[in-house]
Amino acid sequence: MNPRPPHRPPARPRPSGPVDALVAGGGPAGAVAALVLARAGHRVELLDDGGQGPPPDGPVFKIGEFLPPAARPLLNDLGLLDGFLAAGHPASTGTYAAWGSAALHGRSHLFDPYGHGWHLDRLRFDAFLRDAAVAAGAELRRATVLERLGDRLTLRDRDTGTVTERSARWTVDATGRRCVIGRRHGHRRRQDRLVAAYAVFPDRPRPRSRPEDVEARTLVEATPHGWWYTTRVPAGRLVAHLTDADLATPSLRTPQGFWSALSRTVHVRRRLAGHDPEATPLPRWAPAHGLRLTPAAGPGWVAAGDAALAFDPLSSQGILTALHTGARAGRTVADCLVGPGRTGAALADYTAFLDGIAAAYRSNHAQAYDQERRWPLSPFWRRRRTADSPRPA
Repeated sequence: MNPRPPHRPPARPRPSGPVDALVAGGGPAGAVAALVLARAGHRVELLDDGGQGPPPDGPVFKIGEFLPPAARPLLNDLGLLDGFLAAGHPASTGTYAAWGSAALHGRSHLFDPYGHGWHLDRLRFDAFLRDAAVAAGAELRRATVLERLGDRLTLRDRDTGTVTERSARWTVDATGRRCVIGRRHGHRRRQDRLVAAYAVFPDRPRPRSRPEDVEARTLVEATPHGWWYTTRVPAGRLVAHLTDADLATPSLRTPQGFWSALSRTVHVRRRLAGHDPEATPLPRWAPAHGLRLTPAAGPGWVAAGDAALAFDPLSSQGILTALHTGARAGRTVADCLVGPGRTGAALADYTAFLDGIAAAYRSNHAQAYDQERRWPLSPFWRRRRTADSPRPA
């Protein structure tokens, strides 16, 4: 599969003078924050740094591909649900998990009040959100924030490399785990050392005698040194291994080592039936540990998405949280822009909102990992049972 690059709206003439809000980061949190601010009538500039681009030797893909059913009412409140549904992202009907036992147990979305979830094409989804922000009046700019001092930000243009300064009354840090702005104003606490090694196996022609791979559920499988998951995505089949950075063997960075490790699973390897081991893609790596920025807001700035709260992928709540925190950050900044007298209360409410999300995540995370007790001597599982306190990032 070789999808076209996401559509980018035509550039608008850039007006001079300070903007009301500059949103750094064109992912879900940033795009939704810009959307909310623009609809409130504020002058907003949304910076999209373009990410890292597609790998030269694999399908175009961005990890972070699951959107749970609970996103439906939020998208509806944002006026985005109809457009999102029209995009045709594949449905996710639930999960299978070998967790706490060797047997697979299914969990269906059949009785979820919001219906099914979705396996996202993240590149199209992110572009859809940015387009909505632009349609609401936000200005999209391909640039990266280098530094923020007061109301002045230093930016680097992604196309020309030119470094310029920009003034903004408020800044939303939606730069993901890099947390370019927030890390200069707060402290980040790392939950553990979790990393993800992942590869996307492109679809291959199948003989008529073999049914197509149309499984609409994500499969999760615990193993002695971490856990695996696999799911269908528009680019093919995603396979990911989650373990701690110090426990990951160097061979996992090679196609041969990655295939060797996944071949020792029971259920995940069955989803790869028919794939040629010699055609295993080069694995890619991403941080996957939980992170919390404290404080996540202050005079003139707020953090949203992974810059404020990043979750272990086991929660399946990363994109939903990005949407929620982006929308709430946008409303918070809009309240602050109305008058300085509202700033203290608005930031306190936003902090309490993040505290509630973080507390629920910690409780659910502990309960989930406590269900797996088959390898009591494994460092990976022992660390999660002893509930080590977060450490500085």
